[in-house]
Amino acid sequence: MTHTDSLNETLANARVVLVDFDGPVCDLFAGLSAAEVARELAGLLAARDGAAGAKAARTDDPFEVLRIAHDADGELGEEIERALTAAEVRAVAVAGKPVPGASETLEAARATGRGVAVVSNNSAECVRIFLGLHGLDQYVAEIVGRHSAQPHLMKPNPYPLITAAERMNIDVTSCTLIGDSLTDVRAAHAAGATAIGYATTPPAYEAFTEARADAVTDSMQDAADVLVAA
Repeated sequence: MTHTDSLNETLANARVVLVDFDGPVCDLFAGLSAAEVARELAGLLAARDGAAGAKAARTDDPFEVLRIAHDADGELGEEIERALTAAEVRAVAVAGKPVPGASETLEAARATGRGVAVVSNNSAECVRIFLGLHGLDQYVAEIVGRHSAQPHLMKPNPYPLITAAERMNIDVTSCTLIGDSLTDVRAAHAAGATAIGYATTPPAYEAFTEARADAVTDSMQDAADVLVAA
C-alpha cells in the first residue's frame, strides 16, 4: 500500500478526526522555547524543593519538570501545573500562524461530516486561546487537554482520546489521531483508534513507519486534500 493509499484509507474510515495540538496545529514554542519554559519551571521548583529542583534542572522538557514536581508533592505539582499553563498561554500569543495545512484539515474534516477534537498534553486553556485567535474554534467540537492533577494521564496514556470520544458520543475505534510524536501512535493504538503520523523530518517518517502508524504524512495539507477528495 502506498503512502497516499494508507492516508486515504485511514481517513476514509474515520468518523472523528482527533488532532494533537503542538506540532500538527501550532508550533507552540516557536516564540517562547520549551527549554526556556523548563528552566523557568525548574527554578520555581527549586525554590520550594531543592532536590526536585536539581533533578528538574537536568531536563529541557517542561512536561518532565511537571512530572518531577508531582512526584515530589501533589500540591507542589499543582503549583508547577499552573505556572506551566501560564507559560503555554504566553507561548501561543507569540507562536505565529497555524501550521500550514492545519486550518484546511480542520475545516475539511468538519465539511465532510466528521467530528473534530483536539487531544493534547498541553493545557486546554492554551489550545482554546490559540483556536480562538485564528478562527479555528468553529471547526473543533471538543478540546481535551492535560489533566491538571494527574499528569500520568497524558499521552501515551489513551485517556485523552477515550475522553474525547465519550464526549462526542462515539466509539473511540471510529477515530483517527493525527500526531507528530510516537506517544500519539501509542496512545491511539492503546485506545483502539488509528494513528496518522505527521512527520516533519525523514527520521521521524521512518520512526512512525517502524512504530506501525496506520499512515504517515509530511504535510497537513495532504490530509486536508484527502478529506476533500474522499
